[in-house]
Amino acid sequence: MTQITDFLAPADLAKISNLQILARLVVEGFTTGLHRSPHKGFSVEFKQHRQYVPGDEIRHLDWKVFGKTDRFYIREYEEETNLRATLLLDMSGSMAYAGGGAPSRQGGATGERTRKAPPYRDGALTKLHYATRVAASLAYLMLQQSDSVGLVTFDDHVRQYIPPRARPSHLKVLIDTLTSAKPGGETELGKVMHELAPKLHRRGLVIIISDCFGDVPALMKGMAHFRHAKHEVIIFQIWDRDELEFPFRQWTKFDSLEDSQFHMVDPQHLRQAYMANLEKYRAELKKGCSQHRIDLVPMITDEPYAEALAKYLALRKRR
Repeated sequence: MTQITDFLAPADLAKISNLQILARLVVEGFTTGLHRSPHKGFSVEFKQHRQYVPGDEIRHLDWKVFGKTDRFYIREYEEETNLRATLLLDMSGSMAYAGGGAPSRQGGATGERTRKAPPYRDGALTKLHYATRVAASLAYLMLQQSDSVGLVTFDDHVRQYIPPRARPSHLKVLIDTLTSAKPGGETELGKVMHELAPKLHRRGLVIIISDCFGDVPALMKGMAHFRHAKHEVIIFQIWDRDELEFPFRQWTKFDSLEDSQFHMVDPQHLRQAYMANLEKYRAELKKGCSQHRIDLVPMITDEPYAEALAKYLALRKRR
């Protein structure tokens, strides 16, 4: 039986266990928790008065106000409710990449190198391996504070959908799913987001864990669906440092992780164009997220995920 400590190191759990995920926007829920609800009820915290109308329960009349104004007013309260969150985990082929410590093959006189994508080696994790740890940490944290959390895995389509639950036993279901996660084929993030949006009927927190590779305008259209439904969205963008720095210096064979194509290239001739395209892509993604009020959180696989996550959640809590 898989336990949380089999998946996450105790030291990492300790780093995040004292943090809370506080939604900036209004969220829905059924049970009392840490997050403010849009529904007006009659418990927890006073919100406002409104004039009495026939049919209102008399027990909610404010008699002190009646004594001063000779008019009937109802006391309204604002409930606090648990957060309802859904984790969206990208399992497309590009998430299988591991740089840095990834094995390489030296060729003959050409100095050929082939970049591979093992689960992990010498501390170099695949992006998917890293992403599953981020997802598990968030699930553990939210269930610890009695929030509901669900999980969606996807590549070019939704692979698995686990609805949000707040039961402690729900963590095992999520961990088992994350443990068995295997990278798939291509993905079109915008298309998948359009497919997912109708499945999330009640507004809450949507957390996307992905490298976000693809067409940015299409992705932003998918994000617009979530924002139109009043979801708050966070994107944890998973990077390998190779993708940010393009450190290749000799002839290299680049295998596509999403199909069977490969290219043998001299990276010295590509580096300038690659870095320019990377900068343009990142600026476009950042601008789109800003316009839709989406938190974009870059995470690099050679940085401890617990520390990066704790830093972001601490910043979010202060905000």
